[in-house]
Amino acid sequence: MTNRITSLFAIQYPIIQAGMVWCSGWRLASAVSNAGGLGIIGAGSMYPHVLREHIQKCKNATIRPFAVNVPLLYPNVEEIMDIIIAEGVQIVFTSAGNPATWTSFLKEKGITVVHVIANTKFALKAEACGVDAVVAEGFEAGGHNGREETTTLCLIPMIKAAVKIPVIAAGGIASGKAMLAALALGADAVQIGSAFAVAEESSAHINFKERIINAAEGDTKLRMKKLVPVRLLKNEFAEEVAQAEAAGASTAQLAELLGRARAKLGMFEGDMEKGELEIGQISAMLDAVKPAAVILSAIWEEFLIEKQRLIAM
Repeated sequence: MTNRITSLFAIQYPIIQAGMVWCSGWRLASAVSNAGGLGIIGAGSMYPHVLREHIQKCKNATIRPFAVNVPLLYPNVEEIMDIIIAEGVQIVFTSAGNPATWTSFLKEKGITVVHVIANTKFALKAEACGVDAVVAEGFEAGGHNGREETTTLCLIPMIKAAVKIPVIAAGGIASGKAMLAALALGADAVQIGSAFAVAEESSAHINFKERIINAAEGDTKLRMKKLVPVRLLKNEFAEEVAQAEAAGASTAQLAELLGRARAKLGMFEGDMEKGELEIGQISAMLDAVKPAAVILSAIWEEFLIEKQRLIAM
C-alpha cells in the first residue's frame, strides 16, 4: 500500500508503533520497522546517554526507517535533540509540548517532524509550525491524553477537515477492523500503542504485560486531569489518585502524590499496585504476548480481509 504516510516515511505499511515510555526501546522499534511499519524509540523514559545507546542499537538491528519520540515537557530536551542530530535520526515525533519550540530546528536539519495532538486547535498550530504530519490521539488512548476527552471516532474527521497535512489516527486501535475504520474516517495511517506494549520485544515488565492482557472492560480510567491527563489501569495508586481528585486535590497535591519514577516503578520494574500503569482502553481486547511482527501482520491481514468484505457488500 502506498499513500502519503508510507511515502513520507518510506515504509511498507501505514502502521506506526507509538513511542511509549518504558515500553519502546530499540528492540521493539527495530522489530516493528523490520516488519514493515515504523518503529519508534520512546525517549521520554531515557536519560540522554541511554537514548544514544538505543538509537545506535536500533541502527544496527534494522536498515529500515525508525523514529524517536520526544515529549517536549521532559527535562534534557536540548541534549536529546543534539543526540538525535548527531546520530542521524531522520524522523522525530514530538508530543506533550509546543511544536513551535523545536520544529524549525529539526526541519532545518532535514528531519521529518510529526507532532501528537488531541484537538483541532493544536492540529492547526502544529501545521502552522511546519510539521509534516500530525498524530490525532483520541480519548481511548493510554499515556498522556487530551483534556477535551474527544474520542477517536469524532476526532479524526474533525482533524482531517481542519488540516492539509497527513493525519495519523491513534487511540483504541489494535486490529485491522479498527485500522480500516480510521482510514475510512480520513486518516492516512494509524499509530498503535497498547497492542505493541505487550509485544515480546517491548521493554515493559512481564507483570505489566500480564496485567494488560488480563484487563477487562472498564479497567482503565483517565486520571490526573489537573496535572497531565493520563489513562491508568486500576490499582492501589490509581485508587489513591481517584480519591484525591474526588476530594478536590490541587495540581501541586497531585504532583506530590505522583512523585518521581512512578511509571518506571510500575511499567518497567513490575510493581502492579504502587506503580503508574499507563495503557489504553483497548487493553480489554488484548489476550496474549506475541512477537511484534506477528501483531503487525495480523492487523494488516485483517485490514485487507475487512476491506474486501466491505467492497463485496
